Amino acid sequence: MSRQVFLYDPPDRFVAGTVGLPGRRTFFLQASASGRTTSVALEKTQVAALAERIDELLDEVVRRTGGNAPVPAVAPADVADTAPLDAPVEEEFRVGTMALAWDGEEQRMIVEAQALVELDADSEEDLAEAEERLLQDEENGPPMLRVRLTGAQARAFAKRALDVVNAGRPPCPLCSLPLDPEGHVCPRQNGYRRGA
Repeated sequence: MSRQVFLYDPPDRFVAGTVGLPGRRTFFLQASASGRTTSVALEKTQVAALAERIDELLDEVVRRTGGNAPVPAVAPADVADTAPLDAPVEEEFRVGTMALAWDGEEQRMIVEAQALVELDADSEEDLAEAEERLLQDEENGPPMLRVRLTGAQARAFAKRALDVVNAGRPPCPLCSLPLDPEGHVCPRQNGYRRGA
């Protein structure tokens, strides 16, 4: 079976969003252009890491080009996207591996999200070799979402993604674990149930 690549170059919209209530949210990356939409599911920590790495990569691009790259220092207000995910949200796949790159010739950020794949291996070396073969297999690899963004689009994506991650349950002031509406058993209080 040949690899399915969902390419958006450029997307009309590329955002991180959620479905569900805090504490039970499912996180998605969603790209859309020309009447088609692709949604892929991933973990909250993956969204946070992606947003942080995008900002770091853009900062490095600005530093290396002496400020000559078309990358704003902060997300421009005119490209901010606070709308919910486009409905219906239909998961194409669950993300396992993500990659970022900067195309210096086209002045574009490349974001790739590849489907989660389970590999069988007898040893760590066999597993590493199988992972490398899988990542390099352009023809028969797992499904992939590939999005090419301008610097402004990438900054706006990163800001929204961090806002979405931080919009969840508030942390406990003592242990930093998330507080459910009915409270939680705080390890710093020896199990005393603390209300929200």
